Amino acid sequence: MPAFDLENLLVEPARRAGLEVRSLVAVVRAGAVGVELPHRLLLIVKALNDYGPFGAAAKIAAIRHGKHPAISDERGELAYKDFDRQIDQLANVFRERFAPGTTIGILCRNHRGPLIAAFAASRAGLNAVWLNTAFSARQAGEVAEREGVQLLVHDADFADVVAQFEPTHGKVIVDIAAATDEFDAMIAEGLPKAPPSPAKPGRIVLLTSGTTGTPKGAPRSEPKGFSVPGAVMERMPIRARESALISPPLFHGTGLLIALMAIALGDKLVLRRKFDPAQVLDDIEAHKVATICFVPVMLQRLLALGDDEIGKRDTSSLRVVFCAGSQLPAAVATKAQEVLGDVVYNLYGSTEVALATMATPKDVRESPTSVGKPLLGARIKILDEHGSDLPTGSTGRIFVGTTMPFEGYTGGGGKEIVGGLMSSGDVGHFDENGRLYVDGRDDDMIVSGGENVFPKEIEELLASHPAVVEAAAIGVDDDEFGKRLRAFVVTKPGSTCTEDEMKAFVKHNLARYKVPRDIVFLDVLPRNPTGKILKRELADQEDRG
Repeated sequence: MPAFDLENLLVEPARRAGLEVRSLVAVVRAGAVGVELPHRLLLIVKALNDYGPFGAAAKIAAIRHGKHPAISDERGELAYKDFDRQIDQLANVFRERFAPGTTIGILCRNHRGPLIAAFAASRAGLNAVWLNTAFSARQAGEVAEREGVQLLVHDADFADVVAQFEPTHGKVIVDIAAATDEFDAMIAEGLPKAPPSPAKPGRIVLLTSGTTGTPKGAPRSEPKGFSVPGAVMERMPIRARESALISPPLFHGTGLLIALMAIALGDKLVLRRKFDPAQVLDDIEAHKVATICFVPVMLQRLLALGDDEIGKRDTSSLRVVFCAGSQLPAAVATKAQEVLGDVVYNLYGSTEVALATMATPKDVRESPTSVGKPLLGARIKILDEHGSDLPTGSTGRIFVGTTMPFEGYTGGGGKEIVGGLMSSGDVGHFDENGRLYVDGRDDDMIVSGGENVFPKEIEELLASHPAVVEAAAIGVDDDEFGKRLRAFVVTKPGSTCTEDEMKAFVKHNLARYKVPRDIVFLDVLPRNPTGKILKRELADQEDRG
């Protein structure tokens, strides 16, 4: 028998068993699994058997934490037992009206509605596509058509956006600012009892960030076992029956990941339709928030309120400031720990590769430019252009293998795979302590005058300047050097720094060929809803002094 078959048959099962044991220890310590009375244990096992991990999550939380608040949003608080009952009612409506495998689209901001819809769809055997709330009417229609959306659940705010899209089974409006709405009426039609087990749980389809084109659908099967929550809970001290504030949109993996973790723990989810850094501080104090989920630009905006404004609120309950979704500048991570304490946890991953590494507060202190060490169950290699391993310290393409594999894009295609590991699309290196550093996108590197330059290094440096709020760099065509660097800088209000000063700052800290030829000052960098900088828009910017 070939050697690789022996490894698959003997080594891999043993490795997975070891991962599950470590994961179980982590979820027990966090409080997601505990000692239960026999009748509760039977109900939990039945829920998992009937609906799978995702569909059962809210029901298990209701069994274990029924009277504890599940959600706090603009309508007030909703207890887990009521949250689960509404999910059951809607799932029963879905079962009566729609065939298994029907696809619903969810176009909602952060509140109870999208979670109820997604859990109900899973229990009814329907697929749920989470649509981007920043879509234009054209984008919303194109993506909904491509993903086969047959029923659309959307916020009242987006009526104009979806006006031209007519799904087979119609639309349902959610108006969380009103006392009741069409969505509530639909829920009320359903029987308040657990629906039968579907032949197959519905799939969740998240969309890629779409920084270089129309977002793609990235469906994923439900993970088996405890390895996904265990990977996060082993590294991050999120605990049961606390409060967690989710600032990023739930349609993005960053927000949905922490929301699902919080529900598994019986935490109160604090949700707001729009991000307001002052409101975030008020919520931390009012709800004694222990875990807060951000994309980096949100953390930047909170810190921009200033130490005095932040100090007016009691933030002592915070143990975790979780950041993911885009690059977390080292200067921002360091400043956050100066102001809020050693609480920053920085995840590196993507919709496709899932969870790769996480930097802890210790990593942030000792090596703020790193993204930490691989998470439990993640295998990461740095490969050259021929697919061969590179030594520690050498920069190459980052390839990742996890316990939650990506199935390929809805419309076909996928990411490059080498030796069972998937390309993250980034380049980076490991240090001698096993920490990963992301040096840039593999398609961002430019060759200027024969020298390889990664814009991320220049961006990190510029962002550390005391007059700079944030910065981005791209390569532009150059007749003499092939490519040259152009940097875009947002400065602090009242700053008088000049282009020459910025160039001198880079020249003092980096090699001469890394000094941007052009520095463009902007009021704000263009970003998508999850905080990623839209460099294709920067490429079209005209120079402004």
